[in-house]
Amino acid sequence: MQIKEAEKVFKALGQSLRLKIIALLAEQEFCVCELEEIFGVSQPAISQHLRILKEADLVEEEKIGQWVFYSLKREYLEEFLRDFSSYLISPLEAKKDLEQERARVKQLEQNPKVTCRPLPR
Repeated sequence: MQIKEAEKVFKALGQSLRLKIIALLAEQEFCVCELEEIFGVSQPAISQHLRILKEADLVEEEKIGQWVFYSLKREYLEEFLRDFSSYLISPLEAKKDLEQERARVKQLEQNPKVTCRPLPR
């Protein structure tokens, strides 16, 4: 798990309309015009939201005739959530992208100015 990957996914999911789109796509595929009608939002706005979700690798598209249908990349989302959960419960030493922060935690343990934590027994 890389923080940058997680950031991209969480930013994509960090807007209520995109979360609603994801919830609908978990049920079935939709084209832009259908989502436009469901949400009462303009076609360019729906397309922009779908672009963000696609860039985060959360949705995929399939062209059928003149229409483009969007569906949830369920396996990717499930794998991402599993990986992120594993990342959270892994020890700090295993989090390669937190090396600087890990060093600061160690320094903090030695800093006499930080007195909010009781001393270890």
